[in-house]
Amino acid sequence: MKPILLALPGTGALASGLAQHLSCEVGSLEIHRFPDGESCPRLPPGLARRDVVLLASLDHPDRKLVGLYLTACVARELGARSIGLVAPYLPYMRQDAVFVPGQGITARHVAAMLSGCVDWLVTVDPHLHRFRSLSDLYPIPSLVVPAAPEIARWIRAKVAHPLLVGPDQESEQWVAQVASEVGCGYTILDKVRSGDQQVTVSVPGTLALDGCTPVLIDDIASTGRTMRAAVLKLKAAGSLAPVCIAVHALFCGDAFAELGTAGADCVVSCNSVEHVSNLIDLSAPLAAAVRRMLP
Repeated sequence: MKPILLALPGTGALASGLAQHLSCEVGSLEIHRFPDGESCPRLPPGLARRDVVLLASLDHPDRKLVGLYLTACVARELGARSIGLVAPYLPYMRQDAVFVPGQGITARHVAAMLSGCVDWLVTVDPHLHRFRSLSDLYPIPSLVVPAAPEIARWIRAKVAHPLLVGPDQESEQWVAQVASEVGCGYTILDKVRSGDQQVTVSVPGTLALDGCTPVLIDDIASTGRTMRAAVLKLKAAGSLAPVCIAVHALFCGDAFAELGTAGADCVVSCNSVEHVSNLIDLSAPLAAAVRRMLP
């Protein structure tokens, strides 16, 4: 029997692409919200002994995690043989240490919640910093889909003479991989963050632009402050208008518009989170990962 794909709210476009690459049935899922805000998922009939694949875009996670958790639990209650989660953007990864007395490592608690309701996990480039791998957090089988090959494919097709730029040391792991795939050079800027909204970056004094188009790459664009500061510094150094690429396009508030105002040539993202900037499609590699995970 074919697996059944259930798309949670906010994943319609990616679900269509994923279904094209998977031999699966696409089922209807409704998450009703009562007036007091409680969630009640309604799943399609006939889930007994079926393999269920849940697709969830987990930006704004506090609004979505309860609905996801209950959907997985109800699928289990209805007799699903296995339940997998495709969460292209995996939230709650930044709090991977105790930074201030009284805090906790919330990454562990969210991992425990999700691991308790699904059997396996597929995601895209999780924000791993102090944890070496996803398995340090998630005890269930998991696969990480790298966005680098598809980003590199887009750059090769769309950008002449690219010079890849990472806005900080944490970004080097993605930038170096993409540069290798593209076959071009890269550089890393220095960043100092003094708060959620306060960021300064500096451009290496030895940076040689030589008519290249700077391509800024970061895993998560949230406030956009890091990318915006990098765009302004590169423009001040005499560069062509930079291209900005984000794996996960969160773009809180007016962050997306501010990048254009700062002088970015264009802003592009992968479709791990639905956004107007989605030009890099990850449905094929995500589907390949799902096929590997299905029983």
